[in-house]
Amino acid sequence: MTDKVREQYESYPYPYRDPADESGPLRVGSPSHIDEINHYIYAGHPDFREPFRVLIAGGGSGDALIMLAQQLADAHCPSEVVYLDLSHASRELAKTRAQARGLSNVRYIVASLLDAPQYGPFDYIDCCGVLHHLETPQLGFAALAKALKPDGGIGIMVYGTLGRTGVYPIQEMLRTIAGDGSFPKRIDITKRLIEELPPTNWLLMNKAIGDYKRSDAGLVDFLLHSRDRPYRVHEVAKEVAAAGLRLVSFIEPYRYDPYTFVSDPVVRERIKKLSWLDRCAFAELLSGDLQKHIFYCVRIDNKAETIAKSDSANAIPIIRDISGPKLAQTIKKNGALRVYLSGKIYNLDLPLHAAEILMLVDGRKTLQTIHQQLGGNIDWITFHQQFNVLYKILSQHNKMTIRYAPQA
Repeated sequence: MTDKVREQYESYPYPYRDPADESGPLRVGSPSHIDEINHYIYAGHPDFREPFRVLIAGGGSGDALIMLAQQLADAHCPSEVVYLDLSHASRELAKTRAQARGLSNVRYIVASLLDAPQYGPFDYIDCCGVLHHLETPQLGFAALAKALKPDGGIGIMVYGTLGRTGVYPIQEMLRTIAGDGSFPKRIDITKRLIEELPPTNWLLMNKAIGDYKRSDAGLVDFLLHSRDRPYRVHEVAKEVAAAGLRLVSFIEPYRYDPYTFVSDPVVRERIKKLSWLDRCAFAELLSGDLQKHIFYCVRIDNKAETIAKSDSANAIPIIRDISGPKLAQTIKKNGALRVYLSGKIYNLDLPLHAAEILMLVDGRKTLQTIHQQLGGNIDWITFHQQFNVLYKILSQHNKMTIRYAPQA
């Protein structure tokens, strides 16, 4: 990164977090939730009893660091989480947060993301919101690939072009009238300009964009950044392939499926002919509100099927962000799963026994145990068919993952 980018994050670590908040619930998200790493990189079969090395490449104020270091500690995994960032101020904020949680499995390094290979190899790498700020992002993708173990994986977030409609015209205007001077002066000019924007301005019309309103750090990161390069789906795929990596999945998958938005059978038939990647790109055009692309990838020479499957009686389903019984009660009340997406409510029809199944999902029971505890009301074949429908819907919405218990 240039000195300007470093200066920005020394002055305004982003996103700003109060270390006092670490006494509360763990802040979780994507990428790099431990259940997602398990599901998308290790096919549900990681053995967290063995040493596990993680790189947080461009760790910023520490969201991914705190989440994954805490989850690995909770799993009693002998882990090392390496935090790498150019900003001393960001590192100190992340370090203070980790200390507030008593995390001792973290190593802190102030260096460039491009130096990542010298600290590897790693079982898993997180790189969230960094690559799009590099002068040459491809060098960053390549550095991460070189730092990765042969069977490891990477979780990445880069900005999405279409969902950030409105951001770049403002950045262009501000380079013209607020390109010089201290950050406080530039922030003042930015706020004054925003007050003068007409209702037709794309930034005001884009209701999905709001971080610039919440804090000066958010305003600087969104509107005064010295280098900010967004991506479309095919551009993401090109960068990944050029680095010798293979794209595993976007998160959440349903946002990249045109069938989520389209019900017309004639249009669906045309879409059906598209490749998976072209379908993802089509969905991006359809929704228009993908502010960021979150995705998992592995080395291109890793030919293994890395996504967990639900085809075994020993599979253990895990519900994300909500308990199985609570989700079951929601389904019983509404008769379907209601999802709000891109300004519209979608009702997702679930199989007959969905609520009964979810009442038994606790992250520990296998499918075999869940079936047995249903009390013989449903035979195994019917149960498994219904579970697979339920699993497909919930996993597409990032609400269910699969894991397998470690072998004795």
